[in-house]
Amino acid sequence: MSSDALIPFLQEPDSPEAPPPQPGSPALPPWRVLVVDDDRDVHDSTGYALRGLELVGRPVELLHAYSSAEGLMLLRHEHDVAVILLDVVMETEHAGLAMVDNIRNGLGLHNTRIILRTGQPGQAPEIETIRRYDINDYKTKSELTRAKLYATLTAAVRCYDQLCRLDASRRGLEKIVAASNQFMAEQGLQTFAEGVITQIASLIGVQPEGLVCASTDPAPGAGQAADYVVIAAAGPYRHLIQKRLGEITDPEIVQQLSQGLAERRSLVAQRSLTLFFSGRDGQDFAAFVAASEPLREVDAHLLEVFCTNIALCASNVSLFMRLRNVAFVDRMLGVPNRTALVQHLDEQVAAGELQDLVLALIDVDQFAETNDMFGHRYGDLLLGAIAQRLTQALVSRCYIARVAGNTFAVVGHEGVVNPDELRTLFDQPFQVEEINRRLSVSMSLVRCAEVPALNGSELLKDASIAMKRAKAAGQGRIEYYSAALGADSKERTRLLHGLHRAFDHDRLFVVYQPQVSLVTGAVLGVEALMRWRAEDGSLVPPDRFIPVAERSGLIVGLGTWVLRTALSDLGRLHQLGWRPLRMAVNVSAVQFGQPDFLQTLDEALQDKQIAPDCLELEITESVSMVGMERVAAVMREIRSRQVAVAIDDFGTGFSSLSYLDQLPADRLKIDRAFVELLETERPGARIARMIVPLGHQLGMKVLAEGVETERQVAILRDLGCDEAQGYLYARPMPFDVLCEWLARHPVGMQD
Repeated sequence: MSSDALIPFLQEPDSPEAPPPQPGSPALPPWRVLVVDDDRDVHDSTGYALRGLELVGRPVELLHAYSSAEGLMLLRHEHDVAVILLDVVMETEHAGLAMVDNIRNGLGLHNTRIILRTGQPGQAPEIETIRRYDINDYKTKSELTRAKLYATLTAAVRCYDQLCRLDASRRGLEKIVAASNQFMAEQGLQTFAEGVITQIASLIGVQPEGLVCASTDPAPGAGQAADYVVIAAAGPYRHLIQKRLGEITDPEIVQQLSQGLAERRSLVAQRSLTLFFSGRDGQDFAAFVAASEPLREVDAHLLEVFCTNIALCASNVSLFMRLRNVAFVDRMLGVPNRTALVQHLDEQVAAGELQDLVLALIDVDQFAETNDMFGHRYGDLLLGAIAQRLTQALVSRCYIARVAGNTFAVVGHEGVVNPDELRTLFDQPFQVEEINRRLSVSMSLVRCAEVPALNGSELLKDASIAMKRAKAAGQGRIEYYSAALGADSKERTRLLHGLHRAFDHDRLFVVYQPQVSLVTGAVLGVEALMRWRAEDGSLVPPDRFIPVAERSGLIVGLGTWVLRTALSDLGRLHQLGWRPLRMAVNVSAVQFGQPDFLQTLDEALQDKQIAPDCLELEITESVSMVGMERVAAVMREIRSRQVAVAIDDFGTGFSSLSYLDQLPADRLKIDRAFVELLETERPGARIARMIVPLGHQLGMKVLAEGVETERQVAILRDLGCDEAQGYLYARPMPFDVLCEWLARHPVGMQD
């Protein structure tokens, strides 16, 4: 991992200074901040950035962990950690996000604030990450300068302090509740109200018989019996639950409760007691308890205190219910969210009820394009229509949740949760704002009994793995999770972990393959290619590790390293006398889409003192995912610097020749698959022969890759192809071997 992103910590000029201590003020304990990052430079830079600073009047104590496992171990023993500065990519691609889940759900640390940091911007969608995980912020390391780190941590510790204070208040309220016959607030308002009846009866020494009414209309002017409903009852009144006060035939109960709620005060009668409890936003309630004898004065004072305490408890119940609703219900659609789904699956696992149970994920294809076309309001309404259709059709038989922006989950028996049944729900178009829209959906399914999952998170992860496979295959695809699919995912994770270690321990290296003129036979340039030698000495094929690096975002750092290494070696070649040589360097779509790509290019050319016209950047059609307008604009910027651009692997992916016509490129590279066809009459041979004149027509030089026979060379020359590279000339070779090879071959100017 590159530590370049940490340099602003050392250079930030306007960092806040620690305020001077106030005379006579008591020393406060420091805020404890845990830094979890596998890069020691990050720890050093963070310590330097926070040296001498105070946050909200208190010093900072840094704790350090160099992996997520080490961080979790530390958190099991260390207490009062206010903030965690957590790296996203460490042992695995999502080590940081997995650690968040462990911190919240495993260790139960809900007050500690978490700030995710990444050195690879663009690796994960920021909004989606913040939505799915309980974190304070998501920042690239380059964003967290000294001043911004101070501001971010200040906001985090304030939030932590407020949560701790709320916890302290909650514990105090719990003591009151426990002293009042341990009201079960988490079971809802009805159970709480039943506890109120019991406690009132206990305080005045009567049987726990009574009822509680609450206002159904908080608007001014409410006060009629029809405006109140019985929310709890005990003893002979139990049958009145959920009835309106006006339906009760006992006139004393109706009169006492109506008067108490209307006048917002407690009433003491000869043989009854009505206590008024003030709620928030007009949601008051009152409790009626029959008494066998008049109330004593001491009991009246005791109940006055009780009312005050219980009013606070009632607010706590209301707050708890709102918080629980926020935690487990999707606020926009009103269906269970990802957290609720995981809890539901956990309960199924614990109960051993996985037999014939299937978890399905349904992902709406091209939802982002729908938002772009019709607007986000339309997209939200469309999601609401989907949730409504799923709920109406399945809620009595299945558990339905929204787990991501446009992804829903359905849990139920396989007779219902299967592709055929689920697809029928999308046969009819959805009408939103008078627009009928047919939807294509991708699905992934997990037969829960077939997966050795220990919890709901594992089952959801398996479904997500299958969904990635389905989406990679195109639109409207279905994928069942299997052991083989899981093993493939684990292999990619193993490769990513190994790739990180290889990068850190210099087991990655660059080799070079010559590019030769088909006209003069002279060597015109070399292509830089990354290689990985595993710990056992074997070479890991690029087609295995490059896609993993691209999906993880690691390719950004690797690509920059290859570029700088290749330019450094090109400078050495020029010093040895092979000055006409150009250097071709591959650029992945992920690199190309980085906002600072051009800055990275400029810095590399400046640092290595290489003339821009000696460098050529090779891109593939996959950059089109960045957007053709942006691709063309960046390519124009590259060429304005005199750096050449080549389109690599042509013929394998471009869906439209108009794309090719829009791209300001200098060279077109024919993929080896088409070169192999030149000597055959197999389908595709004619297309291979058309690429050369097509490239020339568009004003580009044409280079053939994978040339292995003299017959191929002869055909390419007849077609007018300009250049070639392949095993016929040389295999990719290390720098020292390349120098020996160049000494035996002519090196010429570009045609």
